[in-house]
Amino acid sequence: MSKRILITGGKGLIGRKLTDVLLSRGYQVNHLSREPGTNAEVNTFVWDVHKGQIDEHCINGVDTVVHLAGANVSEGRWTDERKKEIIESRTKSIGLIYKLLKSKPQHTIKTVISASGTGFYGDRADTLLTENSAPGTDFLANVCLQWEHAVEVGESLGLRLVKFRMGVVLDAKGGALPILAKPVRFGFGAPVGNGRQWMPWIHIDDVIAMYLYAIENEDLAGNYNMVAPYPVTNQQLTVAIAKELHRPLWLPKVPAFALHLALGEKSNMVLGSQKASAQKIDEAGFKFKYPTLIWALKKLFGPS
Repeated sequence: MSKRILITGGKGLIGRKLTDVLLSRGYQVNHLSREPGTNAEVNTFVWDVHKGQIDEHCINGVDTVVHLAGANVSEGRWTDERKKEIIESRTKSIGLIYKLLKSKPQHTIKTVISASGTGFYGDRADTLLTENSAPGTDFLANVCLQWEHAVEVGESLGLRLVKFRMGVVLDAKGGALPILAKPVRFGFGAPVGNGRQWMPWIHIDDVIAMYLYAIENEDLAGNYNMVAPYPVTNQQLTVAIAKELHRPLWLPKVPAFALHLALGEKSNMVLGSQKASAQKIDEAGFKFKYPTLIWALKKLFGPS
């Protein structure tokens, strides 16, 4: 079993929860961060991706790298400068690690497990998307494509690579769910667009469990959709949230043109449709704790 894990993006929603679970299971955890860490149980090493600087000691004794680092795609307007930052925060960061590995041929790293997103597929209406489906052509698809290509450089270094195309992560305290639930709580919830766009989702506990599964199962390699096995549409998700919160839905759907006016190209994040299949990871032996949306929401909105 791996004993020391290096995490990029360790201070994010997923990174924090994954760190806690790994520590509870006896792993040693290193973080790469722009600032010194405050968790005494974690060894934090400083890097500056923009300047190409990295503490070479971050890989000492490390078996597996979990690459979560990347600028938040939902923050800020998608100017040309912001788009460049979103892409390079993902590609240059893993490139900096690979450069370090090349300079340290005696390193002990065997595996890189990277995030990606179901945005890889673009807007695909009702098509069932497997890991062999072609990439989309919009900005988010390009981000995921370049991210995965940057990670794939690790093949030339003899590394085992796992790339998770992550759907909408449902967590009660962060990510998309509190944003989706807020207008519903106040009685102003409504589906967006035509409501028929598929929203690949996954409970945060299954996200962490899947990363752990990849760390501990050396036979796992390649691309996997990180989504629950029963996808839902935007309307189905909105209705399910309202039902769980015991709130009415009385407003008409938010028209797509209004979102385009308000958000521009960024509206693709909520109007795009990806009906992503979980069959591959299921056949690889992963067991979902929350396979259905109702079960997931009851856990997330129920008593803690």
